[in-house]
Amino acid sequence: MKAVIQRVTQGKVIIDGKMKAQIGLGLMILLGIEQEDGQEDIDWLSQKITNLRIFNDDNGVMNLSVKEINGDIILVSQFTLHASTKKGNRPSYIKAAKPDVAIPLYEKSISSLEESLGKSIQTGEFGAMMQLDFINDGPVTIIIDSKNRV
Repeated sequence: MKAVIQRVTQGKVIIDGKMKAQIGLGLMILLGIEQEDGQEDIDWLSQKITNLRIFNDDNGVMNLSVKEINGDIILVSQFTLHASTKKGNRPSYIKAAKPDVAIPLYEKSISSLEESLGKSIQTGEFGAMMQLDFINDGPVTIIIDSKNRV
């Protein structure tokens, strides 16, 4: 699994002109799921994300996690994170999980993040055309791949 984690002061997901999700201070997370991903990837990534110290403390040092600031999370599935651009100019998405694999893993990721965060999170809609509107704070953007743990 690949996650693009962005520290935001506000975030929204809009589908067909309607607000699907909205948060204030927290994380906007884009999640790419591969065919080989499983529960171990989900558990590791959820713990890593919710404990990642990327929010400022009283001294302006990135020393606090989204959990510690009682921040919110929006999780959006994004298969394009697994694009291969090695050949030609048209990306290949061969590594991205097909919906029959990706949807259950995405739903498990939502549950795992909620458990780790200790509250509900907001989401996009799997397979929908979405517009994301957010203010990246810092800017702080972290990319994590569960296959690169060591």
